Amino acid sequence: MDDDETAEQWALVNTPLGEEWSGRTRYAAAMFFYKRGEMSAETLEVYRTCSRLDAEDPLSIIRDHGVGKDWLARMAGKTRP
Repeated sequence: MDDDETAEQWALVNTPLGEEWSGRTRYAAAMFFYKRGEMSAETLEVYRTCSRLDAEDPLSIIRDHGVGKDWLARMAGKTRP
């Protein structure tokens, strides 16, 4: 995959909470990372569940469920693309 595409998807998965359609935007970008093998199915499922809830923070749910530790580390800036 192209670095520009990865950077764009990274920005989309980090769309601020509460913006209209932001949940769906984050989910679509999460699917990009899942298809590349960079996100677990359990983590993607949280994004899917939150896709219609623009103000819901998928990262807090991921943390609460104890899944996606690699993804949480990446989102914390430890292993960004």
